[in-house]
Amino acid sequence: MLFKKKTPEAAPVEIAEPENLSGKGRATPTRKEAQAARHRPLVINDRKAAKAAQREARNEAYAKQQHAMEHGIDKYLPPRDKGPVRKFARDFIDAGFNFGEMFMPLALGLMGVVLLFGLLQQAELYVYTTMGMYAVIFLGLGHALLESLRMYRTAKRYFREEEIPKGTTFYGFSRAFQVRRWRMPKPQVKRGEWPQATMTPLEER
Repeated sequence: MLFKKKTPEAAPVEIAEPENLSGKGRATPTRKEAQAARHRPLVINDRKAAKAAQREARNEAYAKQQHAMEHGIDKYLPPRDKGPVRKFARDFIDAGFNFGEMFMPLALGLMGVVLLFGLLQQAELYVYTTMGMYAVIFLGLGHALLESLRMYRTAKRYFREEEIPKGTTFYGFSRAFQVRRWRMPKPQVKRGEWPQATMTPLEER
């Protein structure tokens, strides 16, 4: 008679119940885990920090540029004012006297006189003052143009043609037409301190 071999029954598996379950079925976090979660950086904070860093970098760059404009430091000047040719142009214009420097204060003064004579109905004085105002304008423009052209011709003796940026003549013209103390970058030479006095012409190099 054959006897069937009994298969051993599997031992019951005990399922451990999770400890410290909260009402939503999650384990209650420890105090250390809760503090870490609160201090975890969020994306919005990173954006704020990035904006603050960009703003600080802009402020620092602006401060360096302003310092460079005051002291003529070429490294931090705007692209328009950078380079040895632009420095030569500024020093050349600043070393001389330009009638264009007087244009703004004279024009404002004459404009006030013109308005005054117009209100007082002084026709003859009004005409003369108006003519004087136009004379100041044309003299300022003409002298600034002549000085800027002279600067450009002088620069060609010390710099090769490809080294002279486009617009250098207008750069000198606009500077010659400004009041000296209002010029930016600030003048770094005194009257009569011509830059070519310390330079060697191209033909002698």
